[in-house]
Amino acid sequence: MSYLRFEKALMTNLQESLPKELLRTNRSGAYSCSTIVDCNIRKYHGLLVVPVPELDDENHVLLSSFDVTVIQHGAEFNLGLHKYQGNNYSPNGHKYIREFDCDKVPTTLYRVGGVVLKKEILFQHYEDRLLIRYTLVDAHSATTLRFRPFLAFRSVRQFTHENSTASREYQAVDNGIKTCMYAGYPDLYMQFSKKNEFIFQPDWYRGVEYPKEQERGYASNEDLYVPGYFELKIKKGESVVFAASTSEIKTSGLKKLFDEEVSQRNPRDTFFHCLVNAAHQFHIRTKKDERYLLAGYPWFKCRARDTFIALPGLTLSIEEQDYFELVMQTAEKELRQFMEGKPKTGKIYEMEQPDVPMWCIWAIQQYAKEAGKERCLKLYGKLVLDIIDYLKAGKHPNLTVEENGLVRTEGRDKAVTWMNSTANGRPVVPRTGFIVEFNALWYNALKFAANVAAELNKSKVAEDLEKRAELAGASFVDTFLNEYGYLYDYVDGNMIDWSVRPNMIFAVAFDYSPLNQQQKKSVLDICTRELLTPKGLRSLSPKSGGYNPMYVGPQTQRDYAYHQGTAWPWVGGFYMEACLKLYKRSRLSFIERHLVGYEDEMNYHCLGTISELFDGNPPFHGRGGMSFAMNVGEVLRTLELLEKYKY
Repeated sequence: MSYLRFEKALMTNLQESLPKELLRTNRSGAYSCSTIVDCNIRKYHGLLVVPVPELDDENHVLLSSFDVTVIQHGAEFNLGLHKYQGNNYSPNGHKYIREFDCDKVPTTLYRVGGVVLKKEILFQHYEDRLLIRYTLVDAHSATTLRFRPFLAFRSVRQFTHENSTASREYQAVDNGIKTCMYAGYPDLYMQFSKKNEFIFQPDWYRGVEYPKEQERGYASNEDLYVPGYFELKIKKGESVVFAASTSEIKTSGLKKLFDEEVSQRNPRDTFFHCLVNAAHQFHIRTKKDERYLLAGYPWFKCRARDTFIALPGLTLSIEEQDYFELVMQTAEKELRQFMEGKPKTGKIYEMEQPDVPMWCIWAIQQYAKEAGKERCLKLYGKLVLDIIDYLKAGKHPNLTVEENGLVRTEGRDKAVTWMNSTANGRPVVPRTGFIVEFNALWYNALKFAANVAAELNKSKVAEDLEKRAELAGASFVDTFLNEYGYLYDYVDGNMIDWSVRPNMIFAVAFDYSPLNQQQKKSVLDICTRELLTPKGLRSLSPKSGGYNPMYVGPQTQRDYAYHQGTAWPWVGGFYMEACLKLYKRSRLSFIERHLVGYEDEMNYHCLGTISELFDGNPPFHGRGGMSFAMNVGEVLRTLELLEKYKY
C-alpha cells in the first residue's frame, strides 16, 4: 500500500480533503500547487506558477486550473472543482474521485458510471512545464474529453478581475494553442500529445474564492479567464498527455517525456523519502548555473540565514555533499560581496543580518564532520578566518565585539534576529544589545576558527582566537545565566529580558559551548518543561507575559503571535541535538517518539513536507507557509544524528 494514499471517503469529504495541499516544483523557482481535490484555496495556488524576471521578483500564476469533462452519449460529467462566494462549490467533480495516490507522481482515479479515468500530474525538471497524463482505464462506449483552461496571468500576491485590457488573441501551435493575456508576460503554450479541436469561447468565471486568504484576513476572490475549450476522442486503454509551458514543445515526444520524468522520480514511500523529496524542492538553479536554497513555499525568497541553517540538513544529511558545495560557492560569493561593500549580484536576501556570517561558520562546521577536516580546510578554511577577521575588526554595520568579548547588536527599531515579525513598522520582539544565540554562535565560531587556524599552522592566530573565546565564554555565563538556571534572552544595559524563549538552546546544542554540563542540563530541563511540543520548541513559554500561541486571524493579529508562543520544528532540531549530546543513547527512544509528531505531518497540510510553524497549544495545527526549508533540514539532520548515536 502507498504511503500517501487516500480513499474515496476522505476525498469526497471536503472538510477532510480541502486542507491537504500538494506541491510540485522544478529547479527554477516555478511550481505547481493546489489541493488533492484540485480546488485552489490560496491565491498562491495554480497549475503553472512561474517567475517572470522581466516584470518583477515574484512568481506569477499563468494557468490557474484545468478542468476535464467526460462526455458519453451526450451526457457531460465535469471533474473540476472551484469554490465560489457564498460557500458554493461547483462543479463538484470531487464526488467522482475513487482514490488518490502520491507515491511517485500524484495520481487521481475518477469513476463516472462505466468510465474510469486516471490523471497523473508532474512538473518537468529544469523546465517551466506542467505535464498531465490522462488514461482511459475503462469505458463501455465512445468517450470524448473536454478540457477547459482557467487563466490568471497575475502575480501570486495579487488577484485578477474581469477587464477589457486582457487580450483574447490566440494562435494555433502543434496540437494546441498559445496565448498571452497581458504585455510583458511570456506566452502560455497549451498542447496535447494527439490531435484535438480547440473551440474559441471566451468567458470570465466570476467570484472564484480562496478560503485560506479569507482566514488570513485578506481579499479572497477573483475572476478567471477561460478562452475556450479543447476536445478530443479517447479510446479505452489510451493515454493522452497535456503540456502547459512558457515554450513550445514537439508534441510527438510528450508521451516519452512523461515516462522519462516519471522514471527520475523517487518514491515517497517512507517518512525519510518524503523529506528527501521535500529537500529537493528547495533547490534553485539559475541560468548562470548558480545554486540556491529557497527558504520555503509559497511566498519565500532565498534568504541568507535560512540558507546556512537549512543547508547541512538538506544536503549533508542525505549524502549530497556536492550540492552543499554548489550552494556554498554561490553563498560565499554573495557574503564576500557584502563584507567587501560591493554591490549585490545574486538572489540571496538579508545578507546584512548580524548573525548570518556566524551561521555560515556553523554550516561549514557541519560540513567538516561529513567531508573531513582536510577537504573542509581546503574549501572553506580561508573563508572561516576571513569572517572572523571581518567581525573582529568591527566592520559589520550592526555587530560589534565589546570589551567583555561578547558581540552586541542594535535591534530596537529594526528586527535583526530570526524573531523578525514587525507591527506598525516596529519589531514585535525588539531583541537588542547582547543577544543570547548571537553570542552562543560567536563563542562557537571563535573556537571552531581557532581549530581551523591551528590546522593551517597559524599558531598565533589560533592562540589569539582561543583567548578571545575564553573571555567571551566567561562573559557569556556572567551575562546570561540567571539564578533560576536558564539564560536571559537578551541583555541591553539595565534592560534584561527574563522571557523563557528557545534561543538559549543553541548554547547547549553547539559543539562548543561556554556552559558546563550542569548548566547545560538546567537549560535543557527548562526548555523541556516550558517550551517542548510535539512540533518543536515554543517561541515563548506559557508562563511568560504575552504568550500568544495561536497563529490565526488577520495579518496584524498573526504578527503579534508569530514569535510569542508558536512552535518551530527547526529550533526543535537543535533541542534534539542538545538531548543527544547530554544524554547520549539514553534519549534515543524519547527522540524517536518525538519524531512521530513530524511523521504525522506527511499526511496533513502540504503532503510530504513540514509547514513553517505550528500553534503552541494542542492540537498544534500547522500554519504559515506550506513547506519550510529550515524545518525539513533540521528534521533530516535529527534523523541522521539518531542513526549516528545508534551505531
